[in-house]
Amino acid sequence: MGMKRFALIGVLLAGLSASCAPAASNSVTIRFHYSHFEPTLTSVPKGVPITITLRNDDPIEHEWIIGPADVHEIHRHGSEAVHAHRPTEVTVPALSSRVTTITFDEVGSQAYICHLPGHEEYGMVGALLVR
Repeated sequence: MGMKRFALIGVLLAGLSASCAPAASNSVTIRFHYSHFEPTLTSVPKGVPITITLRNDDPIEHEWIIGPADVHEIHRHGSEAVHAHRPTEVTVPALSSRVTTITFDEVGSQAYICHLPGHEEYGMVGALLVR
């Protein structure tokens, strides 16, 4: 199921032109609501620190993992219950927020996914476009 999600995200991103993709920003808020990410597509500039606020409005815990396909494959089968000390892997408790800062050094797209059991399959997937 995970590889199908990456293929879908790739198709969506490939179809975007520079004029219709979300405007790049140094600050992004991603909301977790009904076990989905809002927005599912966001854009950031390359080479500058990006402050990402992760706001969990659900009454259950979620995680936000961003990276290439190999990172997501590890997390689909991993055993880390809580993510700490990595800005690209954040656990967000129910009804709370976390802030992380990441500098993306390469242009392209990366998926962000919640890998808690059943969440990816339910649709808790998004994409970040680095310009």
